[in-house]
Amino acid sequence: MQAYQNFRLCGYVYAYYLENTSLEQMQKDIDFCKRYTAMDKVYLENHRALVDIPRDKMLAAKKLFEDNGVEVSGGITATVKVGDTPKPSVFDCFCYSDPAHRERFFQIVRDAAEVFDEIILDDYFFSSCRCHMCIEKKGERSWTQFKLDQMAEFSQEIVDLAKSVNPKCNFIIKYPNWYESHQATGYNPGKQKDIFDMIYTGTESRNSNFNHQHLQRYMSYSLVRYFSNVAPGRNGGGWIDLGGASTHKNMWLEQANLTLFAKAPELMLFNFASVCHGEYLPPLGVDLERIDTLLSQLGEPMGVSAYEPYDSDGEDQLMNYIGMCGVPFEPKPEFDFNARVLFLAENAAHDPQVVEKLKKFVAGGGRAIVTSGFVKATWDRGIQDMTSARFTGRHVTGTKYQINYLNVWNGNVYESDLPATFEVLNYKTNATWPDVLLHVNDFCTPIATQDYYGDGLLNILNIPDNFGDLYRLPGEIWAFLAKLFGRGEKVFLGAKPQANLFRYDNDIFAIYNYHEYGTPVEVTLLDDDYIGFEDLETGMRFTEPHHVNPQPRRMGDSATCRPEPLERVFRPMVMPGDFRFYKLIRK
Repeated sequence: MQAYQNFRLCGYVYAYYLENTSLEQMQKDIDFCKRYTAMDKVYLENHRALVDIPRDKMLAAKKLFEDNGVEVSGGITATVKVGDTPKPSVFDCFCYSDPAHRERFFQIVRDAAEVFDEIILDDYFFSSCRCHMCIEKKGERSWTQFKLDQMAEFSQEIVDLAKSVNPKCNFIIKYPNWYESHQATGYNPGKQKDIFDMIYTGTESRNSNFNHQHLQRYMSYSLVRYFSNVAPGRNGGGWIDLGGASTHKNMWLEQANLTLFAKAPELMLFNFASVCHGEYLPPLGVDLERIDTLLSQLGEPMGVSAYEPYDSDGEDQLMNYIGMCGVPFEPKPEFDFNARVLFLAENAAHDPQVVEKLKKFVAGGGRAIVTSGFVKATWDRGIQDMTSARFTGRHVTGTKYQINYLNVWNGNVYESDLPATFEVLNYKTNATWPDVLLHVNDFCTPIATQDYYGDGLLNILNIPDNFGDLYRLPGEIWAFLAKLFGRGEKVFLGAKPQANLFRYDNDIFAIYNYHEYGTPVEVTLLDDDYIGFEDLETGMRFTEPHHVNPQPRRMGDSATCRPEPLERVFRPMVMPGDFRFYKLIRK
């Protein structure tokens, strides 16, 4: 097959396969892979758990792949048994306090650097050990700070070692999908991005219904965008696998699609043995050809700036839940003072100066959306100066929601099929305005509020106890919330949750529909310079809106209303489990 034009396809060949597979079978597997895909590169693993691949066997496998026109790099998985006494660590990861463990790791790195000019660390390069050596070395530091310090130090040691053996060695660290927990096990991108030559991104979103990590499918997109902003130009690619997705092939394909929509330069398949011995590669090959053609037409990804400071956590994976409700994000490790709209969840409170930055941003004319978790985490740090809203600790459960937007008040009430539980948010009438309300038994509490501050606006988004309850809000409510997130943009999405919107800076956008049945998807166009949009693949044009939303009007005895662009609403057909790309049409 012809090579892809916009990304490279890679396979991770783990040590178990190399240990147990003959060169003849490897050739058959290479032939199978090349029948359905254009595989550019593989990473051959020299160590995993109890397996070390002898140098002669590794060199023979390396030559075989190279003879088939496939570039070859090395890989290491940092799980091990050293001595007869196991360490108290999850997955038998290395103990970086134990000299015997450290020396074992050094030897594995030496062996890899002697054979390969590039090495990638699989995502077990973390420390979960709390043995007596670790307890002693930790001292008075928190476990998190100890792990961060220790792994940054060890990272520098192994990079220096690899380059002393092979000065050409390009050393890559792969970060796993559980990004909100990195700091607890020593993953330290704030420092490691400057230690390693490159980084890599784990985009294995898996089945969101049955995994312990709260992973949502949008993560396969958002995490590539985050790490591309962590190390611009040095995020090597996205890594997907069949774990948690093998029973539903669409989930396997979604990981690949979203990773590439985010402009990952490589797509890594874990693992080579699994995809060459199953029915997963043929549909992926068809999918990749389609995506490669589309990628040739896309600009740079864009979205709502989400502040994700290094080493932070709080409201885990919340951005990805909201992304599954049609909001496009561009997560960044730095506070973005130039953002059109800024999103701050609880993890942003990890920045000790975040409230001062937020006040400066909003007072200067910015618009920010903060979550209930952020408000609580910064309550004693000045956020109360920006709003009269107060969380009470009481909770209500209901199904009826009202849009009560100050600028386009209409009193519309929408009902969900299933109830959701929210904390009661008290506010002072006309000091803070409730944009969206949950109504229960002659009582209501805001789901979204707005406050003026300086020249800007602050919105508080009340997050339900169970983040999955966000998917129970009616599509009309999410259409309104998407409007708040999409201020200043040309397009926003209104749909029942379980749909993504992707935005690019060359007037292209895309919709991914994860529903298993037909459901309306509404695209609202806000810019009068455009008459509609066109499907990139079919050429179908959408120029006649389904309806036009009412314009703002002066409310009650007020003297003015804030002008807003005309909202023309279109209803393109996006089939369940599929995606479509569109180009805006200028007048």
